[in-house]
Amino acid sequence: MSIRLEQLVEHLGGQLKGNAHISVSGIAPLDAASVSHITFLSNAKFRAQAEQTQAAALILSEADDAAIVAYQGARIVTKNPYAYFARALQLFVAEAAVPVPAGIHASACVDATAEIAASAVIGPHVVIEAGAVVGERVVINAGSYIGRNARIGADTHFYARVTFQAACEIGERGILHSGVVIGSDGFGFANEGGEWIKIPQVGRVMIGNDVEIGANTTIDRGALSDTVLEDGVKLDNQIQIAHNCHIGAHTAIAACVGIAGSAKIGKYCSIGGAAMIHGHITIVDRVHVSAGTLALRSILEPGQYTGFYPIAKHGDWEKSAALVRNLSTMREKIRALEKTIKSLSPQATQQPNPQNTEQNND
Repeated sequence: MSIRLEQLVEHLGGQLKGNAHISVSGIAPLDAASVSHITFLSNAKFRAQAEQTQAAALILSEADDAAIVAYQGARIVTKNPYAYFARALQLFVAEAAVPVPAGIHASACVDATAEIAASAVIGPHVVIEAGAVVGERVVINAGSYIGRNARIGADTHFYARVTFQAACEIGERGILHSGVVIGSDGFGFANEGGEWIKIPQVGRVMIGNDVEIGANTTIDRGALSDTVLEDGVKLDNQIQIAHNCHIGAHTAIAACVGIAGSAKIGKYCSIGGAAMIHGHITIVDRVHVSAGTLALRSILEPGQYTGFYPIAKHGDWEKSAALVRNLSTMREKIRALEKTIKSLSPQATQQPNPQNTEQNND
């Protein structure tokens, strides 16, 4: 399988410099590309590698195009080489994909009242409950479960062993990786006399278009109202989103993040790995939360927020921890010193006046 450069530019745009009829069979990194590959430069730090790459063609920005002289292959100049690379790779993957015939596998268990588009692919041992709706060209791989009255939009792909519970909905072009659980019960209990009484979770999970959810991520259904993920949200592996959370459009969240119930996160945000978001807080649009940060209060202004102690050698960290542990004692000592200083009379801090001394001697 190969693609000519003119085909890439026809699909993706960009300014082509060089032989438009060159065919490339794949995309490779700068230092591993051969004469059958196209490669890309998205960071000026790697210009030296770009000068020496053996690739047949190079995707790069205008600034890098002007700076790179030695490279003799074809070039595709674009504003965002990294995004161009991503779209080009999508084309290669689509060209190489082996078509899967539409239809329902003989081992699948599909309720007679479920609506399955004729173009959908239902894999082995899939279970689809009553009233579920599966849209055009949906692919549901082996062992997945689709609950009663759930709805799956066109061109969405569930990988093996996805659980999509009752009444939950996802829009078009979604991707759910293996082990994802959508619509499990939220952690809702009322305490009475030390005992926990379960609160039935009767809300749903509502997911928009173009959402991707990584392996083993779990999203709880709402208690009364819905848990919502808007269009374009991207979630990494092993994330927990609790009941009644609302994640704004095009927000990206890295692995192992935990988001407590009823948190509201805005659009175009990013949350680094292992960050923890407290429940019932609001994070506005275009906020970046650094990895490992604990957000306990609402964030009401865009920007980057970081809340962890800087890494250090273990011995240095122990010394710093000892100082932090004694800060309250040091504060009390400083307050006592300030109080003592204020209590001193002005006369006690002044030098004696020689003239007054002579007058007293007289």
